[in-house]
Amino acid sequence: MEETNMTKPSARGKYFEDFEIGAEFISPARTITQTDIINFACLSGDFNEVHTNFEYCKTTDFGEPIAHGPLVYAVAAGLQYASGINDGTLLALLQNDAWRMLSAVKHGDTIRMFSKVLSKKETSKPDRGVVTFQRRVIKQDGTAAQEMTTTFLYRRRPADAANTK
Repeated sequence: MEETNMTKPSARGKYFEDFEIGAEFISPARTITQTDIINFACLSGDFNEVHTNFEYCKTTDFGEPIAHGPLVYAVAAGLQYASGINDGTLLALLQNDAWRMLSAVKHGDTIRMFSKVLSKKETSKPDRGVVTFQRRVIKQDGTAAQEMTTTFLYRRRPADAANTK
């Protein structure tokens, strides 16, 4: 078997030092489909009629099945990853506060996430730092679907990469 010299790929994400308070980020967009909603019901076991029963939903203000709140949250997390911000630099989700469902997301709605850096602080460990964001999931018409304050643990820039971005 041939040996190869494999090096660790460089992170394309933002390090703790790269975040500035007040900086804003916009994720790519993704359309939520009925398949997403049904697959999430199957995955989570949440078959509440508001997500799965078209006839029942005709009797509600929604008129049709709506996406699960955690589904929208999960897709938004994936969109943030797709933006590259977290790629190779995110260590952990530490906290989610004031998670609010503001408007329903239905089949055909396209969402993206807007994030604003609220604060950052160093930790007692020199290789990591904490960044807190105000996050809003926005639909194609500009309506906010969800909002929350989320705190993450990020890698600090390695000493050997201090002069590169």
